[in-house]
Amino acid sequence: MCEIRVGLPEVNVLGVDDGDLFLEIHVECRRPRPGCRFCGVLAQLKDQRIVTLVDLPCFGKPTRLAWHKRRWRCSEVDCPNGSWSEEAPRIAAPRFAITDRAGRWITEQVGRCARSVNEVARELGCDWHTVNDAVLAYGGALVDDPGRFGAVAALGLDEVLFVREGPFRRPQFSTSIVDVGRGQLLDVVPGRSGVGPRVWLAEQGSSWLAEVAYATLDLSGSYRAVFDAMVPDATQVVDPFHVVKLANDKLDECRRRVQNETFGHRGRKPDPLYRCRRLLTKADERLDDKGRGKLLGLLRAGDPHSEVATAWHAKEAVRELYGHDDPDLALTFVDRLAADMDDAVHPVEVRSLGRTLKRWRLQIAAWHRAKVSNGPTEAMNNLIKRVKRGAFGFRDFASYRVRALLYAGRPDWSLLQSVTPTVR
Repeated sequence: MCEIRVGLPEVNVLGVDDGDLFLEIHVECRRPRPGCRFCGVLAQLKDQRIVTLVDLPCFGKPTRLAWHKRRWRCSEVDCPNGSWSEEAPRIAAPRFAITDRAGRWITEQVGRCARSVNEVARELGCDWHTVNDAVLAYGGALVDDPGRFGAVAALGLDEVLFVREGPFRRPQFSTSIVDVGRGQLLDVVPGRSGVGPRVWLAEQGSSWLAEVAYATLDLSGSYRAVFDAMVPDATQVVDPFHVVKLANDKLDECRRRVQNETFGHRGRKPDPLYRCRRLLTKADERLDDKGRGKLLGLLRAGDPHSEVATAWHAKEAVRELYGHDDPDLALTFVDRLAADMDDAVHPVEVRSLGRTLKRWRLQIAAWHRAKVSNGPTEAMNNLIKRVKRGAFGFRDFASYRVRALLYAGRPDWSLLQSVTPTVR
């Protein structure tokens, strides 16, 4: 019964100690005397020491596996082999402080179920680093499986906050590389410049890059340069959300500038422009007669030169870009709108918006034909943030990458029982 509980048919159970803190199971390998790998002479027992390993809980109590590990020596005097320790990968990998089955269980609990390392360590009654090292060893081998993802037709890039460092809490970012078509996180690389994504894409090979038909991004010049260099034949598509968001940001900049120029201070509760700040960013078709009347009245009271009203109309015109499905009309629409906004009579924020539309005209118009967006990339960022909340933040990028890919990278969990752990 003890051998069934231990689950290792090639060991002898020597005894069980039921202590106050742990349940300790003593085992030894049931194997014939080995031969020397150099000369083949049967080895002699040199000594035996007990290696205590963290194991899965038993009867609701933390358990330790005490492995009576034998050390052998070659009996041949002239053999250069000397002595060596026996190895049993099914019990534990070399230099690991945890049993093999516990390491695989930990990887699924932390990686697949997004449990915190501290929570699992408390359940096993062991150190935080013991659990985290197991996740990196087994999880790293799982996420680095070359068959985890195949050809990608639509590729997305986006930044996500990694950590805030130093006394001034300076943000350090990472870049998510996502298969937009399948909604799969392919990898996470440090930084939000184009260096990390370029290196990662170069490692995939030219045949893999040739399969990428669409490249989705926000209005990021660094990611645009990555796609220009690495997948020049792919159609770049700017995410509609970020285009409309930019229009709303420019509208808000205009409102705050006019507020300061007109009243000499930032927006306060009684100020007309401050009172209509929510109505300005609301979609026009979602305003009822009362809301629209209130908005126009507040603009008349607080916008003497109609600059905010112009920015509001510009925002609604940008939204109209996505109000039709005609791909042949899209580029003409963008060009005409950018030219109208570049008029000198418009506020500086509207002219800035027009220049941005002009620079990104092809990528904006491409959405009407491709109909792919960076939405799945944003969804992967949300899953990464879910992992970060469970971990109460990360400081080590290797842990951050492995945990994110285990949760959002769709590894083949059926391979967990067969992967070989890697010591990092």
